[in-house]
Amino acid sequence: MYAPPKRGALPVVYVDEHILVLDKPAGLLTVAGKSPDLSDCLESRAVDDYPSATIIHRLDKDTSGIIVLALTADAHAHIGRQFEKRQTQKRYIAKVWGCLATDSGQVDQPLASDWPNRPKQHVDTVLGRQAITDWAVTEVGETSTRVALSPQTGRTHQLRVHMSFLGHPILGDNLYAPADALAASDRLCLHAELLKFRHPNGGANTCFVSEAPF
Repeated sequence: MYAPPKRGALPVVYVDEHILVLDKPAGLLTVAGKSPDLSDCLESRAVDDYPSATIIHRLDKDTSGIIVLALTADAHAHIGRQFEKRQTQKRYIAKVWGCLATDSGQVDQPLASDWPNRPKQHVDTVLGRQAITDWAVTEVGETSTRVALSPQTGRTHQLRVHMSFLGHPILGDNLYAPADALAASDRLCLHAELLKFRHPNGGANTCFVSEAPF
């Protein structure tokens, strides 16, 4: 739904001998799709400038924000383990439809693929895998609310499905938002604002932040 941005300077937030931190634009795949028309992606653009760069985690195509790539095999393994063991800290900013009833809360609803409607996911209390999202209101508007979302798990479309489950879909969401919420924004209003992890060289706590562009 959101056109891939034209190639230009790689959006580098930080780089050293071990890691490459980028501010991914909305509309760009993290990794290439199966068909030739989906070959353009953040990974291929990064490899053009940093040939050893590899993807450790992913953001949805229409989600923007902070993503870390490894520049060595050791860095990939080190940070990958942190994601697997839920030792990283992530915070997203979203604009959602309507006004939430309270200032904060938690969604604890298991998710599974909605096979007849792929690539959609859905809440499935029988076959779903555990998915937990903490949320907090940061700003209230006339028809929408800005929220900070802190996922404790990393399921596909987790934040999008969980906010839809609450009855407050993310603006511009072409998979889970009804027509009014979809039309309220020309992009998916979901941005990976903050990522914390231990640096693979020495283990120092490292934090990167990118302000939401909406």
